[in-house]
Parts: sequence; structure tokens; C-alpha cells
Amino acid sequence: MNAKSFAVTFLSLAATTGILYFIGHWLSIPSLMFHHEFTSSQNGFVMTTGSLLPLLIGLIVSFFAERIYVKKTRQKLG
Repeated sequence: MNAKSFAVTFLSLAATTGILYFIGHWLSIPSLMFHHEFTSSQNGFVMTTGSLLPLLIGLIVSFFAERIYVKKTRQKLG
């Protein structure tokens, strides 16, 4: 993986995840919102986080973005 391929992969992950979290908070869609809670007590602590669905969708999009980028790069070379 070269630098351009990494940049395409990372930027597509960050953009997709960020846009989905933004839409989730803007439209109050719980499955697209990120929230976290931390509760500490004498028995220990409890930590909960919000939806990770936008992150999973971002990973899928970045996987396909990298595959498309690599395929187009190979077509240009060969």
C-alpha cells in the first residue's frame, strides 16, 4: 500500500464516518449517533458507548474505495 492508496482509504473512512455521525446528530437518529457514558461506583465502573454503525459503514466504504483506486491505478499502468 503506497501513500496515495492509504490517503484514499483513510480519507474515505474519515469522511464517511464523520458525515454519518453528523447526520445522526443533526436529525437525531439514534443508530447514527455517538454518545458515551462513564459511571463510577464503589463496585467498579460502567462505560457505554453509542452506535458504531457509522464506523462499520465507513470501513466498508473505505475497503471498496481502495479496491476501486487500486484497480484504476493498475489500468493506467498496464
